[in-house]
Amino acid sequence: MSTAAVKMRSGDREAYGEVYQEFHPRVAGLCHYLLGSPDEAQDASSEVFARLPVALKTYDTAMPFSRWLSSVASHYCVDLLRKRRSEQRVIKPADPEAPEPAAPVASPLQELLLEEARQAVRAAIAGLPERYRLPLALRYYNELSYDEIARRLDLRRSNVATLIFRAKEELRRVLEKKSCNFSL
Repeated sequence: MSTAAVKMRSGDREAYGEVYQEFHPRVAGLCHYLLGSPDEAQDASSEVFARLPVALKTYDTAMPFSRWLSSVASHYCVDLLRKRRSEQRVIKPADPEAPEPAAPVASPLQELLLEEARQAVRAAIAGLPERYRLPLALRYYNELSYDEIARRLDLRRSNVATLIFRAKEELRRVLEKKSCNFSL
């Protein structure tokens, strides 16, 4: 657990700002990835941090704080998506221009190729139906197990595995059509 989170849990109100500074980029990025809209992501991440003092009472110190906070954020986003689904609204695709942290690369050419590949993958993910995009995001962005995803989405584990498999197959099909060769 981060030292700021420990202070916050023990009632130090100033530590809230430190927790916000340290974890807001990750929470906002996760919300954007799950919700597909920068504006909704900003609102969702603000709401997650507004609820944090109460939610902190449920924190189990056996879990890394950043993972727990990501879990809180993904739960909130899943609830928003369920509400959206019940209202029959169409989900906007994720912004393919959203910045993504880059791994160090050797040359500008490799950097350019890597960025083009990322853009292609982001665009392909954004084009997936929500039923595929959400489990995929929880698996690879939030690093949840199939069992954890099944509990969050109220599905059977086998359904989660099928949805993720189909999402990867669809990504492979779309990316191959664009002549992008990735191993998914």
